[in-house]
Amino acid sequence: MNPDAPQLDRIDLKILNVLQHDGRTSNLRLADSVALSPTAVLARVQRLTRDGFILGYEARLDPSKLGAGMMVFVEVLLDRTTPNVFEAFKAAVQVYPEIMECHMVAGGFDYLLKTRMADMAAYRAFAGTVLWQLPGVRETRTYAVMEEVKNTTRLALGV
Repeated sequence: MNPDAPQLDRIDLKILNVLQHDGRTSNLRLADSVALSPTAVLARVQRLTRDGFILGYEARLDPSKLGAGMMVFVEVLLDRTTPNVFEAFKAAVQVYPEIMECHMVAGGFDYLLKTRMADMAAYRAFAGTVLWQLPGVRETRTYAVMEEVKNTTRLALGV
């Protein structure tokens, strides 16, 4: 954890653990699960949100039922690694909802993208019209996912 961040006690960690498993749990059920009053739990959740431990709430959707069943990871190598090229690339990827994640990485390439498409034909069209046209892109390597073995956003909180 960040040494400058507010310290979390065991109850805070329990609250976070319950919420990351079920963000729709009621305040009453949350209070019961951590043995505090609903008022105290609500105050803690508000503090955890205000302090940035809780970033938000969202529904997890089934991509295959919504026309985005094919996941593709893409390694991106830029032609130059200068601050303006990085900034232009980062700004450009924000525009495309098909790019679900973008991570600057250390190693043999500059960025790793996670994309979702309907199928390979859709990915091929996206690669030609979007990916290869992004600012500074010199080379890409594509990895189509054959089977998603594990997908979670839950953090190990040790509680």
